[in-house]
Amino acid sequence: MAALEKKGPISNIVIVIAMQTEALPVVNRFHLTEDPHPPFPQGVPWVRYRGTYKDLNINLIWPGKDPVLGVDSVGTISSALVTYAAIQALQPDLIINAGTAGGFKAKGASIGDVFIVSDCAFHDRRIPIPVFDLYGVGLRKAFETPNLVKELNLKVAKLSTGDSLDMTQQDESSIIANDATVKDMEGAAIAYVADLLKVPAIFVKAVTDIIDGDKPTAEEFLQNLAAVTAALDLAVEQVINFISGKCISEF
Repeated sequence: MAALEKKGPISNIVIVIAMQTEALPVVNRFHLTEDPHPPFPQGVPWVRYRGTYKDLNINLIWPGKDPVLGVDSVGTISSALVTYAAIQALQPDLIINAGTAGGFKAKGASIGDVFIVSDCAFHDRRIPIPVFDLYGVGLRKAFETPNLVKELNLKVAKLSTGDSLDMTQQDESSIIANDATVKDMEGAAIAYVADLLKVPAIFVKAVTDIIDGDKPTAEEFLQNLAAVTAALDLAVEQVINFISGKCISEF
């Protein structure tokens, strides 16, 4: 049965988080333990943490470290792959993609703001051929959560995804066309897979750097990562507490 058709309360969730620094506070908060034999193909670096909280089975999936370079496996390819594999293996009722993002002060974003995403699109898949251009943008709506947004008093924003931390002029034009407040390197890819397999997905993004500010993105991201990850962790806890015991229709 597709998760979107599920009538009873949510019981099984998958949280996809791209970076270890972002994942570990959530792992610790919910007392999750690493699965020594995750249900993934042999040799992949993907990590599954699991545990129970209230009436929920929680699976946190982190794409792990690149086997050659030893850095977090960030970006759209890793995120799409682990999301697909996790849905196939774990059959979740809901996916939560939690992570940090760049924000635009012109759209009202500040360091430490946490947003629930309403729409996901890509800004670096430019295919200037009719209809292929729309495929490249890949616009998808996140699962609508009006009650969650109201109860937790969270801001709502559109998200634009690309595989680069920096932003070219062409990227910027596309992000503006996407009407995005926040920019990340995973969300739209996860939205694509979730939509394909008909699993509701929500996106929680915390702002580490101001893209249209006066500081270099990489420098500001690293400077604020620890503090903003704490805000993200708290927001994820609030979201999971809200979800506990509720049906998908109550979101």
